[in-house]
Amino acid sequence: MKDRVFVTGGSGFVGSAVIAELLSRDRCVNALTHRGKLKADGSRARVIAGDLFNTAALDEGMRDCQTVIHLVGIIRERPSEGITFERTHYEGAKNVIEAAKRNGVRRFILMSALGTRPGAVSRYHRTKYQAEQHLMRSGLDWTIFRPSLIHGPGGEFMQMEAGWARGRKPPFLFMPYFGGGLLGRAGAGQVQPVHVTDVARAFVDAMDNSKAVGEIYPIAGSQRLTWPQMHRIAARAIAGKSRPVLAIPAWYAKALTYVVPPGLLPFNRDQVIMGREDSIADGSKFIADFGWEPAGFEQTIVQYAQQIE
Repeated sequence: MKDRVFVTGGSGFVGSAVIAELLSRDRCVNALTHRGKLKADGSRARVIAGDLFNTAALDEGMRDCQTVIHLVGIIRERPSEGITFERTHYEGAKNVIEAAKRNGVRRFILMSALGTRPGAVSRYHRTKYQAEQHLMRSGLDWTIFRPSLIHGPGGEFMQMEAGWARGRKPPFLFMPYFGGGLLGRAGAGQVQPVHVTDVARAFVDAMDNSKAVGEIYPIAGSQRLTWPQMHRIAARAIAGKSRPVLAIPAWYAKALTYVVPPGLLPFNRDQVIMGREDSIADGSKFIADFGWEPAGFEQTIVQYAQQIE
């Protein structure tokens, strides 16, 4: 049996895929889970109940581990419950990093996000950048991945995409995106969706890849698309037919986030901002260091489209 790995967000969409990849390679896992269930098989996969702010759980989870894979992130805040970008992305990551140092775990692999940078417009990206900076100053043997939009049958985004494609979720009559200009017709951002299994493969490959230590890798699928192009591909794969694709003016959507109480809209201000930004990447360094390229969106969605509930 090979090394044991501590994984945060073990019951999540990406966490489940990472754990499956680890177990398929005969690794052992300690999985930190706050909500949801994780299928564990005793010695190979241990469930550690707790969260990023439970010092005892972090210390217990890192016992006998040689690597930390930190995956926890949020796309929507719930301030009344203490769930904010600052607390989850930065404070939470800082706690895990400090626990790794305290427990002598030197290898640390962090999931950030494409678009993370100093001076980012969205608070989502700014707090991800804070976490990156803390890790880079930690003295650990770190690797940072910045994925584009992650897709797969169990992901929240593809469930929403399926609802639009089948006309079962608002706005019901069309598949929406945030467009520029007065009427939303001034173009949309580009994306390079990356399949969740490719993200999991990259994380596990990085554990034994000496080239990856001290590196930041954007990771994106091989197919670069606009949001309307992605919607049309998804509609054909999921519903077997085309669906209307229409823009919601970004300025209008953003204005709604200032006047409509949080939770009553299916999107937030940061999602509007990020929906207008390109989420694309040059994958040449990743390909050179890892020896493979993540698959394209159209190539992979056809393999799982009918699994989406």
